[in-house]
Amino acid sequence: MVKYSKESDNPTKSCKARGSDLRVHFKNTRETAFAIRKLPLGKAKRYLEDVMAHKQAIPFRRFCGGVGRTAQAKNRHSNGQGRWPVKSAKFILDLLKNAESNAEVKGLDVDALYISHIQVNQAQKQRRRTYRAHGRINRMT
Repeated sequence: MVKYSKESDNPTKSCKARGSDLRVHFKNTRETAFAIRKLPLGKAKRYLEDVMAHKQAIPFRRFCGGVGRTAQAKNRHSNGQGRWPVKSAKFILDLLKNAESNAEVKGLDVDALYISHIQVNQAQKQRRRTYRAHGRINRMT
């Protein structure tokens, strides 16, 4: 069972959302998550929608080997390396919408919400298999 790594100081005034074992690239999702840290919820949602429309880029800071440079990433206080990870942005946007719904159920002010903590962990590896002669199945290494 997955648990939260950080518990909030005041649970009545905060909301959470979580996804586990998502089929999305870890490195792209990590950079996307760190780009929206400490942002208000509405601004983060607009930013991710702009990323999906290729109007703003996600700056790649840690996992930046072989990542090309773009002027849009320099606008986000980066060294210029950036990409537009559409699938990662879509998954995180869905989680933000889930957190917003949880806040509405709790009766919180949605306009005052901001992202105080966001974390990305690697998902469990998916098993691949190969079909052999005589009806056998082996795992791929």
